[in-house]
Amino acid sequence: MTDRLAALRATFGAPDACAARLLCDIHPAADVAFTVVEPDLSARNLTYGELKRESTRFAAALADLGIGPGDAVGVLMGRSVELVVILLGIWRRGAALVPLSTTLGRPGIAARLRDVRLVVVDADRRTKLAAGEGVPADPRWRVVVVRGEPGRRELSFEALMATYVDGPDPVAIGGRGLLAQVYTAGTTGPPRAVPVPVRALAAFVAALDDGVPDDLSDDAAKPAPASDEVHWDTADPGWAGGLYSVLLGPLAACRRRLLTRGAVLPVPAWRLLDGFRVTHLHAGPAYFRAMAASGPPPPGLALRHATSTGEPLAPDLASWVAEVLGVALCDRYGQAELGAVLAGSAACPGTIGRPGPGWSTAVLADDRDEPALPGTVGRLAVDRTTSPLMWFDGYLDDSDATAASFTPDGRWYLTGDTASLDAAGCHRFSARSGDVIVTGGHRIAPFDVESVVMLHADVAEAVVVGVPAARRGVVPEAYVVLRSGAEPTFGLAEELKRMVRAKLPEPAVPRVVHVVDALPRTPGGTVRRAALRERRANW
Repeated sequence: MTDRLAALRATFGAPDACAARLLCDIHPAADVAFTVVEPDLSARNLTYGELKRESTRFAAALADLGIGPGDAVGVLMGRSVELVVILLGIWRRGAALVPLSTTLGRPGIAARLRDVRLVVVDADRRTKLAAGEGVPADPRWRVVVVRGEPGRRELSFEALMATYVDGPDPVAIGGRGLLAQVYTAGTTGPPRAVPVPVRALAAFVAALDDGVPDDLSDDAAKPAPASDEVHWDTADPGWAGGLYSVLLGPLAACRRRLLTRGAVLPVPAWRLLDGFRVTHLHAGPAYFRAMAASGPPPPGLALRHATSTGEPLAPDLASWVAEVLGVALCDRYGQAELGAVLAGSAACPGTIGRPGPGWSTAVLADDRDEPALPGTVGRLAVDRTTSPLMWFDGYLDDSDATAASFTPDGRWYLTGDTASLDAAGCHRFSARSGDVIVTGGHRIAPFDVESVVMLHADVAEAVVVGVPAARRGVVPEAYVVLRSGAEPTFGLAEELKRMVRAKLPEPAVPRVVHVVDALPRTPGGTVRRAALRERRANW
């Protein structure tokens, strides 16, 4: 373990670690934490001094409401100055955040609120807390409304802030204290509660994409970022990945970031990239596709790095970024249970890369808990004995899911994904374990088939799933969304089959091609393959 990793572990894992101090108070008061960009692209800088002052006032309000160490506070808000102030106020009290994405429906919100004592909500999202669909008519939590009039028995954030000018000292809960309770996306089953301790901040700092080095095997101390670097991450901080990369990592490392209020559509995104001279862009594949469909970028962008995460990165999208934006689009791999673990680079295109500093991974064989041969698809796993940044120990109140996530000897954490390892030590993503299609004795990775189908000029999105079949047990079928203006032709299905047949074994050829208007997605934007399988089974 390098000196840098040892220092991160010691700082964030200390018995007297205080989240508010580590994320805010120890940084120079005049340093800019975020440049907050409004929908009209006007902006203001938010300093650590402002954050300390305002979050201390909110912490005083929380103290008077009886919120303290161990209490869970739900936050249903979009990106804003108030969001950062509220989160730091929660951590200043030693309480735990339960982030709630604004894309969640009431059933998803209700499932995440079962342990909370207080919910802070943007006024325009207040209806999502109305009774029904799992939300009780007489909840045990109190509600604080931001930027709007509170209802009966509710409180106003602005009124609370006007009441206090100072507050109590921040509470130290130690490196193993609970910082947040996040939830998995629920693509393969019910969302699971992941406890995030303060010590996990070490992993989020180490994973910051200050640049994407060509050689990630060297975990020596990284150089300080260039003074002209401008990072924009489009991820939603209501989900684990966005919370880690947009807020926690940058705050802990004292790295300025753009924080955009509201959704930034593709055309304004070009203006934002140009106007703010963005050098580092991080977004999901769907966002890059929307940008590609919105027209050409303005000339002279300052972009140097582009990274993607959340879904497999199709080759055609990486090619578009390289040709149009002039940078390599590098894939990153992470989970709610880990943060970012693997990072691709220009030196390993088409892969999810190699482990970042502090992580040790392997592809395990299907039939034994030992590394598989190079090039063989197996179970992607993290070695807990040689990963000093590993912080996940299990799910809250779910011993069965916890047991299934680790090998019996406790050495390996099983990600639930499959991959292979190439000769250069780079990981090639295959599929979620439950999404692999085994047909007639052949293992088919849906991503491989989807990558070929996406090469067709008329195809905007493609998903391949396995469906029951009488003779082979399971066969692949494809669901495709066409590009704007393209019409489904009589011969489209056969064209796509011929393309797959030319590049992959015959068992990988989709037996049926369905043209659909849209793909089912989680609130976070990930395709719900299970929903497609269920839809097909009910036909």
